[in-house]
Amino acid sequence: MNFKIPVSVLVVLHTPSLEVLLLERASRPGYWQSVTGSIDHRDEPLADTALREVREETGIDAASYPLSRWNVVNTFEIYPQWRHRYAPGVTQNTEHVFSLALPGRLPVTIAPDEHLAFLWLPWREAAEKCFSWSNRDAILVLPHRAPAPA
Repeated sequence: MNFKIPVSVLVVLHTPSLEVLLLERASRPGYWQSVTGSIDHRDEPLADTALREVREETGIDAASYPLSRWNVVNTFEIYPQWRHRYAPGVTQNTEHVFSLALPGRLPVTIAPDEHLAFLWLPWREAAEKCFSWSNRDAILVLPHRAPAPA
């Protein structure tokens, strides 16, 4: 069995007016989040993981827009319902935070095996809707991290 590597990215997609894209998890209806995903192999650069996950989960070509690595790293316990995806004994994940500045709301094509729906919400509402503390915290600091509107 190919186990997931417990190193992941969190990518907050946003517009200049700080509307944030959230996705509803298919495996946990009601759980909303930004784009997330684990590295595919130990040598995959984190920025490549972020670009790949955005494309896979939203259909958006992230390479066409400014991707910012925040140099924020969160370590958290993997929820018990998802631990079977990891090697036995793995209980912690290390998450690297990125943001992707989009020119506005873009069409989204969700991966139906991963997500049920998507929403564009103002950043405060998006933060409130996230089930993950690290995702909520990233969105709450977005106004200080995002490039100023042109």
